[in-house]
Amino acid sequence: MKRRSRRLVGGLRTRLVVTFVLATLISAATATALAYRDARTAVLQRAQSAAVSDLRERATAVAADFDVPPDQRSLSRFAARVSEGVGSRPVVARYQDLVAVSDARAETAGRITAELRAAVRAGEQAQFQRVAWRGEPYLVVGMPVRYADGDRRTSGLEVFAIADLRAERDDTAALLDSVRAGIVPVVVLAALLALLAAGTVLRPVRKLGRATRGLAAGDLGSRVAVRGHDELAELARTFNETADALQASDAELREQEAKARRFVADVSHELRTPLAAMTMVATVLEEDADQLPPDVARAARTVGAETARLSRLVEDLMEISRFDAKAAHLNAAETDLAETVRATLALRGWTDRVHTRLDEGVRAVVDRRRVDVIVANLVGNALRHGAPPVIVTLATDGAADREWVTLTVADHGPGLPPRARERVFDRFYKADAARTRGAADASGQGSGLGMAIALENARLHGGTIEVADAPDEAEGVTGADGVGVAVGAGRGAGVGGPPRGAVFTLRLPLRRAGDEERTEETERPSGAGPTGRTGCTGHAGSTEGAAK
Repeated sequence: MKRRSRRLVGGLRTRLVVTFVLATLISAATATALAYRDARTAVLQRAQSAAVSDLRERATAVAADFDVPPDQRSLSRFAARVSEGVGSRPVVARYQDLVAVSDARAETAGRITAELRAAVRAGEQAQFQRVAWRGEPYLVVGMPVRYADGDRRTSGLEVFAIADLRAERDDTAALLDSVRAGIVPVVVLAALLALLAAGTVLRPVRKLGRATRGLAAGDLGSRVAVRGHDELAELARTFNETADALQASDAELREQEAKARRFVADVSHELRTPLAAMTMVATVLEEDADQLPPDVARAARTVGAETARLSRLVEDLMEISRFDAKAAHLNAAETDLAETVRATLALRGWTDRVHTRLDEGVRAVVDRRRVDVIVANLVGNALRHGAPPVIVTLATDGAADREWVTLTVADHGPGLPPRARERVFDRFYKADAARTRGAADASGQGSGLGMAIALENARLHGGTIEVADAPDEAEGVTGADGVGVAVGAGRGAGVGGPPRGAVFTLRLPLRRAGDEERTEETERPSGAGPTGRTGCTGHAGSTEGAAK
């Protein structure tokens, strides 16, 4: 819900609507300001022109019968006659120190400013000034009266008319109110248009998003319908072309992978018959090696060891091909895991070389043969590339969601560097690519696939194998003969000391008889990859590991 609300607040639709509304508001405000300014200017200009024209015509007409210099009475009569011709507006006539007002009740002193009087006295044309008096707007027009003779000399008589601008103010205010009232529907209309535009833009974007998510989820057939010829249509067309190329590449890679798997399986299968014959010959040579000259005997034993190793490699390749083809499945039955571990060690002659700490009575539904392969690979890897003592621990781990079986194999060798830990389960990976095979490898081990097969067998059970450095603290374990063994020595000199060996941990889900068996799809912990569950059982894999 929080993610959805955040998307609604900051989504493209919201941004488009807000942008449209803001653009509309700014445009409306700008248009309103310009319209108000132009309308106000036009109204005032009209009022000013009318007032100046009326005063000029009336004053000129009345001044024709006016004698200069005037007295107070004639000056008052002059002001009254001019006022009658300009719509009974208050008129003030001035001649030197004499002042006459057309309406004795009108207050004119505060409306005719000294600046306007000075401009009229110094100028030759009519002058006007807008003033605010007691909060109301007025227009004051003044002009000098000239003689009618040819030189147009000033007579010293000045006349002023005061026009009320409240009507013009009300007209412009009404216009402004009308424009303001029209902004609301304009904004609403802009928001609706923005929603329609956003829907037009976002609809193909949402379809493209769904197709992209489908493509990311593995649906390589996901496509987008292309409509129109605009930028969104071009984007959809580009997406479809990309998806087509990706699908073609995926199909080609899958075909190549299938061919590679078939090739490995076919080659491995075809090599089994000649290898069987070579193995029999090598066995005969090894049995008679004591009767052969020393150089020939050494060569015969080498041929026998390499033939056995090649046979093991072929078997491992066939097993890997079964995993890749998802043709491996479990033959599971309830098994005593502690007994299985002991049998694995005894079968390979490792009982005296490995110390164990096994919880007794741990029974689980597993494929015993595959568990044997896992344990043999982990222990064999520790014996070949680690240092004694090698410790095998079997226990159960009750997690929050389910119960697990953990089997750890720890050695006290040089350990694994971080880069090697990341690749230790890769096929044919060896931490030291230049190393030579030792005695253990001469027995037919060392194909480079053992740890990969062990991990695949663990995943087939719904488990996994993890690798880490051994812990620092010393601990006591029990050897195969029941004698306690201290394992703290040889781990290094504390902080700053050498590596303290590696620990491989096998984790398998603890299933007992009667639990629901999952043969089509086994639940896996984090990090476990998918594996198949159908097909033949096949070989369970070799018992060797990557070099450390």
